Amino acid sequence: MVRLLLLALLVLFSACNQPASSPTLRRATASIERMDDRLDALLDPQVLVEVLAEGFLWAEGPVWVAQDSALLFSDIPRNTVYRWKEQHGLAVYLRPAGYAAGDQPPGRELGVNGLALDPKGTLVMADHGLRQISRLNPEQFTKTALAHQYQGRRLNSPNDLVFRHDGVLFFTDPPYGLDGLDHSPRKELPFHGVYRLDPNGTLTLLIDSLHFPNGIALSPDERTLYVSRSDPEAPRWYAYQLDAAGNVISGRMLFDARPLMKENRPGLPDGMAIDAQGNLFATGPGGILILTPNGEHLGTIRLDRAAANCAFGDDGHSLYITATDQLLRMRTRTKGKGF
Repeated sequence: MVRLLLLALLVLFSACNQPASSPTLRRATASIERMDDRLDALLDPQVLVEVLAEGFLWAEGPVWVAQDSALLFSDIPRNTVYRWKEQHGLAVYLRPAGYAAGDQPPGRELGVNGLALDPKGTLVMADHGLRQISRLNPEQFTKTALAHQYQGRRLNSPNDLVFRHDGVLFFTDPPYGLDGLDHSPRKELPFHGVYRLDPNGTLTLLIDSLHFPNGIALSPDERTLYVSRSDPEAPRWYAYQLDAAGNVISGRMLFDARPLMKENRPGLPDGMAIDAQGNLFATGPGGILILTPNGEHLGTIRLDRAAANCAFGDDGHSLYITATDQLLRMRTRTKGKGF
C-alpha cells in the first residue's frame, strides 16, 4: 500500500511539473513598440497576445502543419517535440526527440531545435542532440540522417533550417549543443557553418565567418538568405544574395542589435518568420523585431522574456511565438509567406 501511494504521488508530481495548455484565454505580458508608421499595416497596435501553453524549459522551432491544422514545436532540454491544436490543446508528439542512445550523451542539449517541412510535408529537424539533420519517418516514428558530417568531420549541433521550394535545404551549425561550446573536446570543425544541402545529398559550406549563426530564413523570391547571429558581442542579422544554384554571391549586415542589448532587453537574435511582403519577424533583444528587407526597424513586439523563434500559422494571419517557457499567439494584419 505504501509503495502504491508513493508511486501515485510520484505520478502526480510528474504531471504537475509538465507543460500544460492554458485552460482559458490569458493575455501575455506584451506590448507593441511602434518605430515607424508602416508598422500599422502589419500589426494592430492593440493586438492581444495569447498564452496558449506554458511550463517549458526552452521552447523552440515552431512550424505550422496545415494538413493537420496543428503547430509543432520543440522543448530542447526536455528532448520533446510537442503538438498544439486549437480544439485539443497540448500533447507530446515525439519523445525522445533527439539523443536517446545511453548514459553518455554527446552534449548539454539533447533535444531537437529548429523544425521545418520539406516540399512533401515531411518533418525535418535540426537534430541538436544527435548533431545532424534528421528526417522523421512518421509511420514508424524513426529518423533518417540527411547530413551529419562535413568533409569527414562531425557537425557541431545544427540549430535552424529552411527549405527552398525545390527541396534545397539551408541550415546553421553553431556549437550550442556541445558541452563547453567551442572548447568541447567533441567539437571537430574549426568554424560555425551555414550550409546548403541539396536533394541529392551534396552538402556545401556557404559561410564560415559568423560566430554563432542561429536563425535562418529565405525571402519570398528565395534569392536572399537571412541569418541571425546570436553572439552577445555582435548580435546582428545578415542578408546574403544567392544565385540560382543557392550559392552566396554577396552579403551585408542587415541590422545591428547592439544598441538594444545595451538597454538590457532579454534575448538575442534567434529564429525568424517572413511575411508575404518580405518583412522579417525576427526574435531578438526585447521580443520580436519587425524589419523591412532593407533592414529598417519598424517596431518590436515587446515581451517580458526571451523569445526564441516564431512562425506564421492558421490562415497565415496568426504568429506563433516560442518565448522561453511559453507558447504564444497573436493575430497580424500581414500574412505569412506561403499562405
